[in-house]
Amino acid sequence: MQESRQKARQTWILVLASMASFMVSLDALVVTTALTTIHRDLGVSIEALEWTVNAYTLSFAVLLIPAAALGDRFGRQRMFVAGHLLFVGASAGCALAHTIGWLIAARTVQGCGAALVLPLALTLLSNAFEPVQRGRALGIFGSISGLALIAGPVVGGFIAQGLAWQWIFWLNVPIGLLVVILVLLRVQESFGPRTPLDIGGLLSVSGAALGLVWGLVRGNSAGWSSFEVKASLTTGVLLTVIFVVWELRVPTPMVPMHFFRARAFSAGNAAIFLQSAALFGSIFLIAQFFQMVQGNGPLGAGLRLLPWTATLFVIAPLGGALVNRVGERVLIAGGLLLQALGMAWIALVTAPSLPYVEIVTPMLIAGCGVSLAIPAMQNAVIGAVNAGDIGKASGAFSMFRQLGGAFGVATLAAVFAATGSLGSAQAFSSGFANALEVAAGLSLLGAIAGLVQPGRPTKAIEPDESQTAATHEEALSL
Repeated sequence: MQESRQKARQTWILVLASMASFMVSLDALVVTTALTTIHRDLGVSIEALEWTVNAYTLSFAVLLIPAAALGDRFGRQRMFVAGHLLFVGASAGCALAHTIGWLIAARTVQGCGAALVLPLALTLLSNAFEPVQRGRALGIFGSISGLALIAGPVVGGFIAQGLAWQWIFWLNVPIGLLVVILVLLRVQESFGPRTPLDIGGLLSVSGAALGLVWGLVRGNSAGWSSFEVKASLTTGVLLTVIFVVWELRVPTPMVPMHFFRARAFSAGNAAIFLQSAALFGSIFLIAQFFQMVQGNGPLGAGLRLLPWTATLFVIAPLGGALVNRVGERVLIAGGLLLQALGMAWIALVTAPSLPYVEIVTPMLIAGCGVSLAIPAMQNAVIGAVNAGDIGKASGAFSMFRQLGGAFGVATLAAVFAATGSLGSAQAFSSGFANALEVAAGLSLLGAIAGLVQPGRPTKAIEPDESQTAATHEEALSL
């Protein structure tokens, strides 16, 4: 009877965590195929369109770890519900937006809600399963979350073409409210270590991310030698250094720097940052390529992305099941090498008249690669810390993933703007190809980070293995 109840509890947590992740991940990409429609409706530039993506991603990224700490301190179920309610309210605000400033502001608040949802979903899931079961659970979680990559561009395109882009955001309201009801009914309250919030770390990492992304976004329009861009990038770098120094000195850091002594933790986070940068930036641009160059509608663009995105649903569970057999190194390095190959192939053949069938194979290769790598990266990072630090580790992983996405959109859009333009199909294709070459390079760097992983599956540390600080340090050095 007890075992049956435990399995039922695990099933509900897996389902609800996956639904929540699906919803907030959907909104990272749902606007990609609707950007052309938003561009025409609101009369905004490509630079402003970047911020409809990056405003969400940045607020999402920098609040992830404080959000995980809030869950540990005030209750994971309670803050999980609060995040959903904030996300639903901000989604309604996005739908009601009549100016680009309003939309960007609402997207920022929406990202704050998402920041409460995602790390707590991963924390609840990780705590519900024993380490030996966790890899498979994360694979299922990743595959359902991966549906957001499949559904995002297609749903966004379908709604933008058939209804209006505002309905993209109205869609979140019933899903979010349903999850809230079920969480209140089925998920028990739990707490983690009640440590003080690291306000200094939050402010420095937020400023660092904003400075770096602002400089990348504004570089081509304001000029790379302009005071604005130089000051923004310099401020971003200085605040990054301040963040690291602060985290080394503060008694309760939001990202304990000793986590990075574990190769699995540091290499896993580096890999997810680079993988997300390549993926988010590529999808941002390829959706516009299908519409602006090849004349497809928003729905057509979303459907043409399916060979790339649909592999996550099929392959990610396989990747999760393989983690304990072959180890993270093979899956991360091999998967990101496949992503690099697929992106380089697309860059090589890109042309205004490119037949769609010629890029189906490279999209499949890239999609299979990332699908194998993501569960392994999650498992490596979470398995590198003790049970009491899972919340902070999952928050760090999610933060690096989202920061990578914002960095990728800004970087690839900057490369596109420097080497191409919206002026003609040929000019767009030229800039797009150069941007995809950069994406392939980022993926290759991620594969190299994967090679730094330990050559065996990451050893998950049990609570009783960390009774003293010395033992904890030894565990992190594995």
